[in-house]
Amino acid sequence: MGIPAVLLLVFLRVPIGLAMMVIGVVGTWMITKNFNPVMAQFKTLSYSTFASHSLSVVPLFLLMGQFATLSGLSSKIFKAATDWLGHRKGGVAMAAIGASAGFGSIVGSSLATAATMGRVALPELRKHGYSDALSTGTVAAGGTLGILIPPSVILVIFAVLTEQNIAKLFMAAFIPGFLAAAGYLIVIAIYVRVRPGAGTTMERVPYRERFKSLAAIWPVLVVFVLVIGGIYTGIFTPTEAAAIGAAGTGLIALAYRSLTWANVRDALLSTAMSTAMIFLIVFGAAVLNGFLAMSQLPQVAAGWIGEQGYNPWMVLIIVLVFYLILGCVMDSLSMILLTIPILYPMMMVLDFGMTPDEFGIWFGILVLIAVEVGLITPPVGMNLFIINSMSPGTRLSETYRGVLPFVISDIVRTAILVAFPAITLCMVWLFY
Repeated sequence: MGIPAVLLLVFLRVPIGLAMMVIGVVGTWMITKNFNPVMAQFKTLSYSTFASHSLSVVPLFLLMGQFATLSGLSSKIFKAATDWLGHRKGGVAMAAIGASAGFGSIVGSSLATAATMGRVALPELRKHGYSDALSTGTVAAGGTLGILIPPSVILVIFAVLTEQNIAKLFMAAFIPGFLAAAGYLIVIAIYVRVRPGAGTTMERVPYRERFKSLAAIWPVLVVFVLVIGGIYTGIFTPTEAAAIGAAGTGLIALAYRSLTWANVRDALLSTAMSTAMIFLIVFGAAVLNGFLAMSQLPQVAAGWIGEQGYNPWMVLIIVLVFYLILGCVMDSLSMILLTIPILYPMMMVLDFGMTPDEFGIWFGILVLIAVEVGLITPPVGMNLFIINSMSPGTRLSETYRGVLPFVISDIVRTAILVAFPAITLCMVWLFY
């Protein structure tokens, strides 16, 4: 009854971190009939949870995103993408996807990517006559690339929960991330041909101007190579790479003269607030997981699934559909922290013909994609509300209609990655 109780409290608008903490405490008391284990748990759990060096990556990646936003790199990335793609049918919308992918590669947060690119791309899309449905749907979908293209805060949390290698997870996310961006571009190309009035074209920009705008975004490439390249070559640990990325984007913002003491204070305060929110959810999940471990629910569920002889692929499909449904009513981080402690042990007992490490990485990417789809799945996709609120006069129903083709693209991509695990794992096999 613990998980339904948490969902009930969430539906009653209790913060998810507090809801998990309350149910964890009450559940532990009901099993032990004694508050001493509860108090002992609180005495040690806060330190053991947050002493993890892996979690220090989270505020550093968030700070990197704050500095990247302050530096104005989002506008430069969008301009470069528009110069190269704007002359195509639906080109400005395609540029929004390309810019979201580029900005997401140095931010690691879907909501930050969506909000930043919304401020940059929505006015341009409206200026060039794109329909409200296509405009808001494109930017909402593009924002999801922020958690799929490395670095990704959600992947870090998954790695901590499942004791997976962060660098391998980042590597495995590359091809699915590029497939996501390619799928979105195809969706736009089809959309503007089925509905010609939904998008327009710009005048072709001379190659000299294109290369000039491309040269203006060299800091993005430098930061990306430093962070991701440093991790994969073994020069940096993920934590060190995140620190270097944050320092690098800060120096870029300073070089662009967009970093004032007021901006630094706001960036640090925003990072602290986001980190506190995430860590409260992480701590609530840790308390709930203590209760679940004491109740033996994950082990019992895993044993029961193994004894039934169910087809592993059918179980996987059911789990992914469950994530799609849950994504309609819950944010991505909460989904990961609430479900992985139960579902991951259950899935590990099934035979998919892989080593445990390979399955853990593959399953992590599939879960990440399902979470990503949840961010743009009506009626409660977080990205949909963020983008719709930034487009005055656009009805929420239009945003829903505009994002549906992108959701279909995500479902098709998920099916491909389920059918062909090698697509996800080939980069890991190549480098490790």
